[in-house]
Amino acid sequence: MTHETESSLDRRTRRTRKMLQSALDKLLQKKEFEQITVQDIAEAAELNRATFYDHYGDKYCLLESLVGDRFQELLAERHVRFDNTCSTALQAMVLAVNDYLTMLQGVDGKRPLEPHTERAILAVVRRILLDGLKKHLPSTEAPTEMIAAAASWALYGTVKESFRMPERGKPEELADTVAILLTPMLRLIYDPEPGY
Repeated sequence: MTHETESSLDRRTRRTRKMLQSALDKLLQKKEFEQITVQDIAEAAELNRATFYDHYGDKYCLLESLVGDRFQELLAERHVRFDNTCSTALQAMVLAVNDYLTMLQGVDGKRPLEPHTERAILAVVRRILLDGLKKHLPSTEAPTEMIAAAASWALYGTVKESFRMPERGKPEELADTVAILLTPMLRLIYDPEPGY
């Protein structure tokens, strides 16, 4: 296979995945996720089920991919790359989660999120944190996966709960607070057994 053919295949793959994501996105505006089938998604994308399964294992994988791409776009807009060295990256991640939840739930946060959507958001946040931790500290013996999981739940949960607070404050204030709270947790990577 030539380089040009591989490049063409990558374009086709990206295009097909975008078509499937777009189809799911449109269906989510009309139905709850649980009511949507793979067949619905394939038909909306004007593709067959076999093509769907060539790209995604199931509709949950597609949902995570859709959430991940959107979230990555929000982070790219903020020029964020989490590398465990800078609280501004954490703040930007908080703002991106806030923006995404605002988009999904509305400004008042009254529209409930489906559990699958929440799991997808958490998975993306955890993956971003874990990738950053592993990339910059590949040989550490600290429990990076556990720390990334705890930090992702703390980050996401704090933003989600802020929608329920009567005096919510500005998203930037929330981002500052979350960064102050999570930075010590993420620093455990450098010193996994701090003295007490």
